[in-house]
Amino acid sequence: MTATTRREKFEAMLAAEPGDQFLRYALAMEYEKEGQHERSLDFLRGLMADDPPHVPSFFMAGQHLTRQDRIDEARDVLRSGIEQARRQGNAHAAGEMSEFLAGLGSLGEN
Repeated sequence: MTATTRREKFEAMLAAEPGDQFLRYALAMEYEKEGQHERSLDFLRGLMADDPPHVPSFFMAGQHLTRQDRIDEARDVLRSGIEQARRQGNAHAAGEMSEFLAGLGSLGEN
């Protein structure tokens, strides 16, 4: 008998509650930990497309893309996230993403 991984547990719960944003976000984080970067980004993109968009997913996707040296994509995601955070009245998240975006100013511009 094999032990169930955290990812497998999240997948099982998500099968029962496919629209649950927390579970989808948690699963994205597990995929990232496992090195499945594109799979993680797919989940984050889905969350960003929700109505209303899941604001933390923009920040996390921006960070993932930055670690993969996909700076232009990270900037685009962060800009969209800042806009969504402001629309939802989440000044804290908008500020965090703005700071992260400002930090990307000198990266990748060789």
